[in-house]
Amino acid sequence: MFSTLDMHILEILCEDARVTPREIAVMTGSDEAQVNIAIEGLKRAGVLVGVQALINWERTDKEFVSAVIEVNVQPQREKGFDAIAQRIMQYDEVKSLYLMSGAYDLMVQCEAATLKELAQFVHSRLSVIEGVTGTSTHFMLKTYKYGGTIFEGGADDRRQAVMP
Repeated sequence: MFSTLDMHILEILCEDARVTPREIAVMTGSDEAQVNIAIEGLKRAGVLVGVQALINWERTDKEFVSAVIEVNVQPQREKGFDAIAQRIMQYDEVKSLYLMSGAYDLMVQCEAATLKELAQFVHSRLSVIEGVTGTSTHFMLKTYKYGGTIFEGGADDRRQAVMP
């Protein structure tokens, strides 16, 4: 269904979304018009759905709380997990939502301005959804690696080494 050019474009954009169609054309040995047509096709197909900057928010002044919430649910007849997932993903606090295998059904990555706001979200909105049978919240304390990029311990790490 997808051409070799499509797949190459996706791999390039996954590494660096700032690459221009002209640069992609050079990298793939295609012409810029072909690359633009391929990119538009990937957008129409719902494959290329957005572009985001990868930001290490911990190095900024932004204050927020992040958590991963394990959610157990009772699937709905003829709708499975999708109906509950559709409801959960509507909340602004929800940044990512995944159907999982294993000990829990859904994994919800959330963010709020304060611990109190996040607790309120879990207590008052998430856990009371019909079909949600249990939640377990894990607060994220530090990001070491995200999206394949190492955030801590890299070449610009200026922390003093600890010697035994």
